[in-house]
Amino acid sequence: MKKTILVIDADRKQGRELCELLKTGHFKVIPQYSIHDLEKKIKDTECRVILWDIDTVPVDNRTVRELTRKFPAVYLLCLSKQPLHPELKDAISHHIYACLNRPIDTDELFYWLRSIGENQSNSGTTSCH
Repeated sequence: MKKTILVIDADRKQGRELCELLKTGHFKVIPQYSIHDLEKKIKDTECRVILWDIDTVPVDNRTVRELTRKFPAVYLLCLSKQPLHPELKDAISHHIYACLNRPIDTDELFYWLRSIGENQSNSGTTSCH
């Protein structure tokens, strides 16, 4: 079974566009519009990557830390139009795999996803696509 990428974005149009882009790269993608039932969704979908738009669905250090503790095999990539997020300094330093700027550079996004796939392969985990 393919591993899933969860796209968390409260802007439904923007989220759907990102999902469509990811599907062109042959990824299994599920949109998520809030963090309601996020842990259940991670478990139920065999999620390996979360793309989280932190502009539309805010997050804090504690939430990120708890998610990465509960789901250490899940990679978290944040998306934002803002270049800096000092309020997430701890999360960015220790728990977030990468932060990508919006508008998304497709080459950069796929680079990070390939990198995650290679990390998972090297650690004995199944590739994310």
